[in-house]
Amino acid sequence: MCGRYASSASPDRLVEIFEIDEIPDLPGVGSLVPRWNIAPSEPVAAVVERTDYDSGDVARKLYAPRWGLVPSWSRDPASGPRMINARAETVAEKPSFRRAFATRRCLIPADGYYEWYPLTRPDGTPVVRNGRPVKQPFWIHPLARPGEPNLMAMAGIYEFWRDRSAPSEAADAWLTTCSIITTQATDALGLIHDRMPMQIRRADWDAWLDPRLTDPVAAHDLLHAPASGEMTAHRVSTRVNSVANDGPDLIEPDTDSDATAGDAPR
Repeated sequence: MCGRYASSASPDRLVEIFEIDEIPDLPGVGSLVPRWNIAPSEPVAAVVERTDYDSGDVARKLYAPRWGLVPSWSRDPASGPRMINARAETVAEKPSFRRAFATRRCLIPADGYYEWYPLTRPDGTPVVRNGRPVKQPFWIHPLARPGEPNLMAMAGIYEFWRDRSAPSEAADAWLTTCSIITTQATDALGLIHDRMPMQIRRADWDAWLDPRLTDPVAAHDLLHAPASGEMTAHRVSTRVNSVANDGPDLIEPDTDSDATAGDAPR
């Protein structure tokens, strides 16, 4: 899965990279700032394309949906934070995701993401502290590519939920949420965690975002699972465990003693 990630590009930088036409005045958009410890239920930067109902023109926009998708048919938005990820294997069929996958796909920019690996002793028993298994956090990120922005465009879907108890013109009448599509982790990354975010190649950004593409098979073909040599990982400090901690130091290689405890991927 992907349950914590970093996105340090400013809105202005995202406009440049993704050729965004508009930054609408929507809840959360004005508060988007560089973050290195983004957690579920928080607003996140997402690139979308929307069709103008009057003109029919399609515009690329920067949204700030809450991370944790709430289906439009939900009675209550409280279930959203649990739907932070959508499995690529079932995203086109699962009722919670299939409508969004068909017409509301987005790109979620990230520098990389975190996963936690349970440490074990040489005999295979888990390392335990204060009665709980000890897990080593890893920072997983794309390798630098010549001529490409040093970020990953995670494949996402987004949805609108309407609060029927509020007037339609009220600022809080609509809630926009999103989910990150994941797949089976590949190569060495699978030793850290069995799931990983799917990405969209730069050449496929236009097709992925196009709301006129409603064929789920064609959309699914655009999903990209990074191959060997595209991503790398290193251990980081357990400070990332707390969502209260933020800053670029969180992605620096770990020099703490926990980094050598037990058996973990290297």
